[in-house]
Amino acid sequence: MKLPRRQFLQIAAGALAVPAVARVASAQNYPGRPVRIVAGFPPGGINDTYARLIGQWLSERLGQSFVVENRPGAGGNIATESVVRAAPDGYTLLLATSSDAWNATLYDNLRYNFIRDAAPVATIARGTGILVVNPAFPAKSVPELLAYAKSNPGKAIVGSAGIGSAPHIYWELFRSLTGVDMLHVPYRGGGPAVIDLLGGQVEVYFGTTSATIEYVRAGRLRPLAVTGATRMAVLPDIPALAEFVPGYEASIVVGIAAPRGTSAEIINRLNQAINLGLADPQMTQRIATLGDEVLPLSPPEYGLLIADETAKWAKVIRAANLRAE
Repeated sequence: MKLPRRQFLQIAAGALAVPAVARVASAQNYPGRPVRIVAGFPPGGINDTYARLIGQWLSERLGQSFVVENRPGAGGNIATESVVRAAPDGYTLLLATSSDAWNATLYDNLRYNFIRDAAPVATIARGTGILVVNPAFPAKSVPELLAYAKSNPGKAIVGSAGIGSAPHIYWELFRSLTGVDMLHVPYRGGGPAVIDLLGGQVEVYFGTTSATIEYVRAGRLRPLAVTGATRMAVLPDIPALAEFVPGYEASIVVGIAAPRGTSAEIINRLNQAINLGLADPQMTQRIATLGDEVLPLSPPEYGLLIADETAKWAKVIRAANLRAE
């Protein structure tokens, strides 16, 4: 996407062009009825967990119910489209993830533009992944994995949760920076991929932390590195991939977005309430148990992050010639 930062700033300025009196009045009464948080993935997963976690906090803080509505499908696009087309009154929110950034390039026929049509509200957390291998795999470190893959091109089997999933995108970034050749096997979801990883049918996996950390702790999967730019506080002995592959960084940011045109006063009210929650020790600890870290940002900061992530992953996706199935 060309010049996403400039585009974001132009759109953000235009979004403020609504009557000031109406904005103040709506913010004073907000929320006056239950609010929906739409999540683009099924119940029980990490995104659903975050939607319910922040929804419960907002319900307690703002005195109205924040109800989670799961609308899975098309990599989260069904939920995102339903939200950006909703009334910009603060009563329909989106549990946004980094998939909204890379879907802009993965899908050719989206009927919306996330940067243009969504208003960033607040970030919640950043989650990195873990590069893991089956314990029977010969590589015990990233340098050994690179050496094995280069000596045996196309032999190592790397699984993913499907075309365009986080494990797939993480692998493609690794491949683009190292030039290694492995056999990519996409599954229909992370669950089946991890099952085959444990069984040895898959040997390498760039798993999300929530899907792999307990297997790492139990010794059933061997961790080689984490995908963030730095080591994780909950797994301090596992190196970051960037220690071996300069420039590697892959993570998922979870946050809240609203339809474009939502008043700045409502957005700021939600942002302040969410950031207050992220400062709460119990919330911080709950997010840490998921293997993630709290990420309190302002709406403009979140908007620039979305723009940067969209541009970053567009290069990787286009270089790999990826298209969503």
